[in-house]
Amino acid sequence: MKLLHIDTSNQPLSVSIIDGDSVLAEFNSGMRINHSITLMSQIERLLKYTQLTMKDIEGIVVASGPGSYTGLRIGVTAAKTLAYTLNVPLYSVSSLAALAATVRMHEFLLIPIFDARRNHVYTGMYRYKGVRLERVEEDCYISIDELNAKLKAQHLPYIFLGMDAVKLEDTLKGPVFYCIPRSAEMRRLIDIDHPVNVHTFEPTYLRISEAERNWLNKQD
Repeated sequence: MKLLHIDTSNQPLSVSIIDGDSVLAEFNSGMRINHSITLMSQIERLLKYTQLTMKDIEGIVVASGPGSYTGLRIGVTAAKTLAYTLNVPLYSVSSLAALAATVRMHEFLLIPIFDARRNHVYTGMYRYKGVRLERVEEDCYISIDELNAKLKAQHLPYIFLGMDAVKLEDTLKGPVFYCIPRSAEMRRLIDIDHPVNVHTFEPTYLRISEAERNWLNKQD
């Protein structure tokens, strides 16, 4: 099954085309990229490289959040539009799970980190059971101090993951490992028999946007 994978949930951009367990083509960048300009052009490049057309794509996989409000809207809107236009299934993957899936560290609890500003992060707890990545705790929006205290209390070895983990290394209490999302890894996280509803699917924000917060503050 040929699947197009899209992750624009944060600063990095990752898109890939997968056929079963084979990665046909993949683009990953940790640079600050304008996703609204770059996403579709990168998809077109991957299709050209693999000598496929959009009509050959049999499903769309998208990183659904948490992450950047704008990035999520761009990726999810593109994924929904493509799935609807092509009449193919749409699959959703946690952006944090997608980041955790880029490493193979069976000895640690994996703590993917996205900077949410104001001393807060988006994070989750994952671990490998055999070759399968499992969620230990639900993804959340949490202060760094509270996260450090929670991890210290559970007495298990853990490691923080991601480029934001490196940026926040001085405030995170534990080892950090630099990695960026690789959308091809999302193929390991989907349930092929359970796509999402393309009409009702929305990103997972975990908190309201800055614009929404400002609007609510004005109503008080």
